[in-house]
Amino acid sequence: MHIPFKSLLISAALLVSHSAVHAADPKDTHAWSCSNNHQLKTIGDGAANIGLVWNSKTYEMKREVSLPGSLRYKNQDTGLDLVVLGNKAMLFNIRSGVRLADFCQTADMKTGKEPHLFAKE
Repeated sequence: MHIPFKSLLISAALLVSHSAVHAADPKDTHAWSCSNNHQLKTIGDGAANIGLVWNSKTYEMKREVSLPGSLRYKNQDTGLDLVVLGNKAMLFNIRSGVRLADFCQTADMKTGKEPHLFAKE
């Protein structure tokens, strides 16, 4: 059976990016509950890139420079933009200018703790 070289390259790239997001320790997976019954998950400790699970799909989000007291993770391909503040997170689609999820918090944040992603700042 002959598999085209281009198909092999694409498969290898998908495998590498998929494993990079999912290689995180399971304790670094956090569920967020948002207003309007939206939910998302973050995978990773926030030191660099994180995985974002939104609408049953996982996206690699790259950490970007942000204002003091906030964190920002973006996926340029999709336009997803996760902004994390001390008391909440918001998910935007910067391509369409839409806020997808607002006032997202982990269980720990609901008790007054800072977002776990701040620990690696």
